[in-house]
Amino acid sequence: MKYLLSILFFFIFFSSEAQKVITVAKEGKADFRTIQSALDAVPSNCKKKTIIKIKEGIYKEVITVDATKNNVTLIGDNKATTIITYDNHAGTRLENGDTLNTWTCASVFVYGNDFHAEGITFQNNAGFTEGQAVALRVEGTRASFKKCSMVGFQDVLFLSGSGSKQYFNNCYIEGTTDFIFGASTALFDSCHLHSKKNSHVTAASTNSIIPYGFVFRNCKLTADTNINKVSLGRPWSPTASVTYLNCWMGSHIISEGWSNWKNPNNESTARYAEYNSSGPGANRDLRVKWSKQLTEEEASKYTLKNILGNWNPEQQ
Repeated sequence: MKYLLSILFFFIFFSSEAQKVITVAKEGKADFRTIQSALDAVPSNCKKKTIIKIKEGIYKEVITVDATKNNVTLIGDNKATTIITYDNHAGTRLENGDTLNTWTCASVFVYGNDFHAEGITFQNNAGFTEGQAVALRVEGTRASFKKCSMVGFQDVLFLSGSGSKQYFNNCYIEGTTDFIFGASTALFDSCHLHSKKNSHVTAASTNSIIPYGFVFRNCKLTADTNINKVSLGRPWSPTASVTYLNCWMGSHIISEGWSNWKNPNNESTARYAEYNSSGPGANRDLRVKWSKQLTEEEASKYTLKNILGNWNPEQQ
């Protein structure tokens, strides 16, 4: 019966090439009760946008937007009330005997291209002591997030696609160690980054041939009370690229700014830069000598087009 209903839904909603809207709710009138079942109903390689509207509620499920599900948009009622959560972490043993790792422990996986999310919290609530526990892993390219939250502890936001591009606007991102990490090119506009441990904000692994890694523009960096020793980043790969432009930094940011991950060789290859940092954590004269303070001319090159190419996420 479930299979027949899925077939019927497919023909009703996807028989034409027009943009489609699907609804998900924990209760009440909706097309589906779970987000994954709604995603499963999206036809593979669909060229038109599919919008999945998610009513408020806590959805405890592992979500996968697979590589054949392109042009998917998830819209929640509000990031404070529409929450996708799970508690997997590296080392978790599954019933089939597999052991999860950094790449496989996320609450939400996005492999499809041209994905967009708005008004949703992506959470991993495995706990402070459980180690690597990803809330959101994005492998697909041209993925954008607006007014979303990514919260958890270690390794919260994994942007894992080398050469793929993502955009975050007015998002809240909270974690402990390396809570924004990976190989992608990502632009963070007007986002709030909150540290919950004396550790590191980023762990980029940018490939040497990729000109831009993580770029934070007009962002705010804060921390829990008594957190006072956080670096702006450490290089997961030697050629990591991270830049902060016009960002306000709290006193939790260490005066030297950056970490070499206990490997002095990284100092000659890591691409770390700032421009016009402000706040008590902006100690320009005390930054490590191997990081860079950009000139106004150099900073002007960090445009949306230069960073993301022909893709304009503001039109997505």
